[in-house]
Amino acid sequence: MRELELIAELRDLLGAHSPRVVRWLGDDAAVVQGRAYAVTSVDTMVEGVHFRSGELSPAEIGHRALAGALSDLAAMGAEAGEAYLALGVPSGSDAELLRGLVRGAGALAREYDVTIAGGDLTSAPSLFLSFTVVGWVDDPGELVGRGGARSGDLVGVTGSLGGSGAGLALLSARTSLHGSGAVVADAAIVQGAVNAELAAGLRRRYATPAPRLRAGRALALAGASAMIDISDGLATDAAQIARASGCALELSPAALPLAPGVAEVASALGQDPGAFAVQAGEDYELCFTVPPEARVAIETALEGLSDARPGVSWIGKVVSGEPSEVRFDAGSQQLAGYEHQL
Repeated sequence: MRELELIAELRDLLGAHSPRVVRWLGDDAAVVQGRAYAVTSVDTMVEGVHFRSGELSPAEIGHRALAGALSDLAAMGAEAGEAYLALGVPSGSDAELLRGLVRGAGALAREYDVTIAGGDLTSAPSLFLSFTVVGWVDDPGELVGRGGARSGDLVGVTGSLGGSGAGLALLSARTSLHGSGAVVADAAIVQGAVNAELAAGLRRRYATPAPRLRAGRALALAGASAMIDISDGLATDAAQIARASGCALELSPAALPLAPGVAEVASALGQDPGAFAVQAGEDYELCFTVPPEARVAIETALEGLSDARPGVSWIGKVVSGEPSEVRFDAGSQQLAGYEHQL
């Protein structure tokens, strides 16, 4: 299929757009009626680095790429608005691959009232998707950054942890936890560690994560002092809060909310289940800090939100100490999540 024909078809696949978007796909640039403050982030996923096509469908890859980008807006407490997709595909790729990528991203966009308003399509040595996402607020004081944590604040997380790492292990019978290298086990042993229902749930956590946009907005309005999304593992991302805030975090491994099935998969791989929660990335939950007096307001704000289940878990506190340090219990055990080697 020729490029211009394909772009026209992809525009049709995405369907209607927000009334705020005055011009979108089909023009040289999008025209958007903005609000007072734009919140913008870019996130890229590359074949062989962030996913493998043999393990995921095109729709799952598209969903996953947009979810990762929208998660950055969630971590700021912004309301999501528009997304722009730069898509690189190997020469000779089947047009159905592109249709699937766009269907997956488009379905997630509609779920959160996001318009994919433009982008670019090019040939590339390997498949990649790069989403630029724009969120909006009327008052920048409503946004939450990484640098607001103070000694005495509580540390919380939404949802459950380790599910994405365990889901990847089920798909490939391997996992890579920082500091331990690639852990490989017989596929039948890993896949037999959980029943079909748990396996399906773990696969969803890896293949089609949910950006916590509603939870992030609720946390921002209820008094969160610092916040980050868990994309590179709790240890690495919590350290980002500590570094930006000039403090240390003391966390309790026993308080970490493990996703159902994580313990069984970890056991099959000979790993500590807590390592999946602390070191494996791409859970896209939110880690945040909050003054103790705002605890009840935070819990109330998250009650009933579909993208914060099972609500909030309080996993530690902010303490005085070496900036960027994350301690687990009183033993000062140092663990790290994922960091790209460039």
